[in-house]
Amino acid sequence: MPSTPPLTDTARRHVQVTRWLAVGSLLGLIALSFTWELWLAPLRPGGSWLVLKSLPLFLPLAGLLKNRMYTYRWVSLVVWLYFMEGVIRAYGDPWPSNAYAGLEIALCLVLFTACALHVRLRLRNAALAAAADPDAAALDAAEAPRV
Repeated sequence: MPSTPPLTDTARRHVQVTRWLAVGSLLGLIALSFTWELWLAPLRPGGSWLVLKSLPLFLPLAGLLKNRMYTYRWVSLVVWLYFMEGVIRAYGDPWPSNAYAGLEIALCLVLFTACALHVRLRLRNAALAAAADPDAAALDAAEAPRV
């Protein structure tokens, strides 16, 4: 396995910050959507079946924790569904549900921004590593699995 030049401490720190922001906001979105529909402000007294909307959010959690680039990419697209729900419920629901919708909007924006920055930083660092050692980058490309 060819060695690539190590990332600078600042670059590594920025990647880690965006990673933990993404994981934290995803966990916050899971907790909010689960508690919102069961206890905080359910559509029907006693909870509603809308709590099932929190289940798809568990799918990307493993990929984000394993730091898989593909997961960061598709989560940045899927999060807009939850953003749209938050916007609709912020304007259509009474208090306190509209406050929770505002929190959902904020968590979605943090998740999207963290995922987008994470992908951008990792791609930039990979390009810098390839520029620093073109032979290692060529070997990495030759050893990469074909899809």
